[in-house]
Amino acid sequence: MRFSVDAWDPGYGTSTEDDASRTKSSARVDLDVERDPADWKPIEPSPVEAPSAVLFVDGVRRIDAQLWVHNGPTASLAICASYAAGVVCCTASGATVPTVQVRRGVFTAADEATEVTTAAGVYALHKVRRDDADALSLGVQNQLADVEVEAARRARDGLSEAATGADLLVVDGPLRGRQHLPRAIGFIKTHRAEYLPAQLNGVVARLEAAHRSPVFRMGTSWHRYAWYLRLPGAAGAPWAGVVRVECAAEMTAADAVALANLSQETLCRYASVEFKDSRAPQNLFPIAGLERALRRRLGDPKLLYRALRAAARPR
Repeated sequence: MRFSVDAWDPGYGTSTEDDASRTKSSARVDLDVERDPADWKPIEPSPVEAPSAVLFVDGVRRIDAQLWVHNGPTASLAICASYAAGVVCCTASGATVPTVQVRRGVFTAADEATEVTTAAGVYALHKVRRDDADALSLGVQNQLADVEVEAARRARDGLSEAATGADLLVVDGPLRGRQHLPRAIGFIKTHRAEYLPAQLNGVVARLEAAHRSPVFRMGTSWHRYAWYLRLPGAAGAPWAGVVRVECAAEMTAADAVALANLSQETLCRYASVEFKDSRAPQNLFPIAGLERALRRRLGDPKLLYRALRAAARPR
């Protein structure tokens, strides 16, 4: 029997969802941005000038406690969360973490809610529209996205004059909400929806390491250019090591193709390996290291939970 095992840690799901769970996207897709669909084939890397600096931005979040905000006989759901974002700046001289931003917040729709002050810190108040778990989680995610943008801006402000304007910003995850950032690409590790026709999915499955698909444009609730890229790694499932990369739709098609070529040269250099990372090769080395550093910055969850319990006691 011939079979392959996805190197991706099953605790994170799978890098490519199976056919039963992966849904066909309703996004409008323009396939002829770079090549006519009839001429789609894997694109080899082309010589490009390396960026002066590669900035990897990522964020992490953690729910510290669930609360109930009381108002007489009724109560509204709330969550207290810690979240952080930071940047790894990679240059020819090495890698640094120029900025890390840590925040704590209480998220609720309750009108009578206030910030929560504890012995371990203050949870700032963030109001959401609905009193349900999905709205609260989205509230945390939106605040985290804002902190990621702030971290990216601060890191770029700290670049040398020579590096300014020639860097590349890599956002871990979809670019939505960050597409206004210059020279930015979104890096999507997993594939939960099919955007391409079946015959063009076959082109993606045939990609070799460092090869990419042609650039296409797609639109859902927002528009962007996108392409698929296979990172170097062990052979396995047809889409093993394949990531989707995207950039802002506001740029020209030629500029999007130039970014796609740059991504081939840049991202493959940072691909992780199986014996070091259970999400190899998609979990790029700088992002994996940044995630670990950010989680440490969130603080001790047991200490924060006890501090919240103590703050909730009547005085």
